[in-house]
Amino acid sequence: MTEKRACSIKTAVDWQFNLGATLLGHGTVRFRVWAPRVQAVSVVLPHRGGNPVPLAAEGNGYFSGIAMGIGEGERYLYLLDGETALPDPASRFQPEGVHGPSQVVVVNRSIWSDSGWTGIPLSDYIVYELHVGTFTPSGTFDGVITRLDYLCDLGITAVELMPVAQFPGERNWGYDGVYPFAPQNSYGGSDGLQRLVDACHSRGLAVILDVVY
Repeated sequence: MTEKRACSIKTAVDWQFNLGATLLGHGTVRFRVWAPRVQAVSVVLPHRGGNPVPLAAEGNGYFSGIAMGIGEGERYLYLLDGETALPDPASRFQPEGVHGPSQVVVVNRSIWSDSGWTGIPLSDYIVYELHVGTFTPSGTFDGVITRLDYLCDLGITAVELMPVAQFPGERNWGYDGVYPFAPQNSYGGSDGLQRLVDACHSRGLAVILDVVY
């Protein structure tokens, strides 16, 4: 196993770094979390083992570090004060649900085909609000794609998705989301959401995302 280490991130623009796990490439990931009530934070890799990777305190409750030897698909938890291991509150993907480890993902991986999309005037919006989990038998983003032509035939010009943030359990209207940056795993995660948005735009459909914080 490649040795892992974390180094402090101290620059004049610390506040500009994203929270969560950011894949920098070449087996390097930057972790950053806000945990104002603890004294120490480390990254643990539950499916790999090994020693925790300590993060450096930035001040104002932020901890960050760059870890070597890990990459896309790695699952991780934050170890707080050496005692409690929890998922990342800024997780982009929770493959095992809200209580499982977070996963390092490539953000904006999909090859978009909507470069010509410029939007439509708000006055032209005819909105169809749908719940991804119940709109099709599969209950997935890809399932919604199979029904987009039907929506176009109805004269719909904009699709509004009810909240898709990761929620506890198997069924939810979306108003009990736990991880605001992680699209529901059973729906298809961030890759599935990107495919759906791209498919909508290719048909001239605008997309509205209902969010709850």
